[in-house]
Amino acid sequence: MGEVVKRTFKYRFYPTPEQANQLNQTFGCVRWVYNRALEERSRRWKTEGKSTTYAESSAALTQWKKAEDLAFLNEVSSVPLQQSVRHLHSAFSAFFTKRSGYPRFKSKHKARASAEYTRSAFTWREGSLTLAKITGPLKIVWCRRIPVAARPSSVIVSRDRAERWFVSVRIDDPTIHPPRDTDRTVGVDVGITSLVTLSTGETIPNPRHERRDRRKLARAQQDHSRKQKGSTNRAKARTKVARIHGRITDRRRDHLHKLTTRLVRENQAVVIEDLNIRNMLRNRSLARAIADAGWARLRSMLEYKARWYGRRLIVVDRWLPSSKQCSACGVTLTSLPLSTRFWTCQCGATHDRDVNAAINILAAGLAERQNACGEPVRPKPPARQRHGSAKQEN
Repeated sequence: MGEVVKRTFKYRFYPTPEQANQLNQTFGCVRWVYNRALEERSRRWKTEGKSTTYAESSAALTQWKKAEDLAFLNEVSSVPLQQSVRHLHSAFSAFFTKRSGYPRFKSKHKARASAEYTRSAFTWREGSLTLAKITGPLKIVWCRRIPVAARPSSVIVSRDRAERWFVSVRIDDPTIHPPRDTDRTVGVDVGITSLVTLSTGETIPNPRHERRDRRKLARAQQDHSRKQKGSTNRAKARTKVARIHGRITDRRRDHLHKLTTRLVRENQAVVIEDLNIRNMLRNRSLARAIADAGWARLRSMLEYKARWYGRRLIVVDRWLPSSKQCSACGVTLTSLPLSTRFWTCQCGATHDRDVNAAINILAAGLAERQNACGEPVRPKPPARQRHGSAKQEN
């Protein structure tokens, strides 16, 4: 029997006015505790040169709740406040291991409004969810069924900028089992015109979700910019803009989920290219289209779904000349403009640029998998030197 998969089921819910006020108060307390703990840790390091442990931050939270001027902290559940301290500790751990930057303060208007409840702070009974110090059960829209044998381990309640409420239920899902093994392996080349091109020759068109609502989004943004700052109408206009962004994000996520699930289920191994998307987004001409395609989200979904279903995701070197190399004879062109979609090699083979790239990505992935020594598919190019820094040979 395989390893139990941890999954999160996210649902929309519609709180009553009383529940909304209680949850908003909880979000504010969670944000206050996080910022106060971050301030204390930073101050202690600057003045005393000492780091603060999680136990010390937790003990400080207990003292804050005893202060008269901080009595509002006792009006909400203590579990989300404790979890915010734990999240800050995780943020510092990621900073010390150089996986992220220094933790930043949470803004009331920009930070994600959320609160995490563990098992001691919620009641789960026959599909009904009740949170500690929240009046009544939540009115959740159950669009997907949670496995009967699963029991939630934690619950995260959140509110996005479009004023939509969500509850994320985390469970250990025993119903996910790896599908039957197959001998199929596919190479995947991502693009803008075609979102994905497979080594089999199949192309998945790019839905361009943002372009579909671009005019509507532009009108909403113009309407928002005309409103007086700090007014109620400006807040309403900002919510309207956020709702359009939310619909775009939802459609993109849904399409990527369906695509990645299909690729992982149908193939024993999926080969992709290691793209430096952050640098590619610096291209002003293509940044909007690249962000709309969601390449980073596509890769992350392939990674965790491959672990779920016992498949393998192979990532080849980003310097592989996948588009310029002939998949028939192996000759590599010196240059290939992005506008050139088809080209003919000296061996007589005519290539579709994206299909040829997918075939080369697949070949490189297979070579890497078969390489018992663990050597890279092709040597990386030498490090680039600044002009004039290289020594001249005699």
